[in-house]
Amino acid sequence: MAAPHDISRHTINPMPEPPPVTEAMARAHARYWRFNVALIAALMLIGFFVSFVVPLIARSLVQVRFAGFSLPFYMGAQGAIVVYLVLIVVYILLMQRADATLQRVLEAGAQDDLAGRTADR
Repeated sequence: MAAPHDISRHTINPMPEPPPVTEAMARAHARYWRFNVALIAALMLIGFFVSFVVPLIARSLVQVRFAGFSLPFYMGAQGAIVVYLVLIVVYILLMQRADATLQRVLEAGAQDDLAGRTADR
């Protein structure tokens, strides 16, 4: 029976060092995630309202008409689904814009880093 090898994987294939991050990139990344969390919280709050609050106050909303139907009936039949789809589309559009903004900052940081390296030579 062979003795077990006590070789750590970290010595065989050490993890590469992450690239340096500038202060501007770190701020942009933090701003991106704050926006992402705030957006998710706002959209979930709207979804909670549509899912739980509207049904709770449905009796008082019977007189409110939307598209020829009482609002509670409309929300139960199809309105909530439409709201959820709109929430998904809003999230996609706003996050694409946030991704593009973050990408521009990262590319600007990479350009600045590249310019700094060529100036050092």
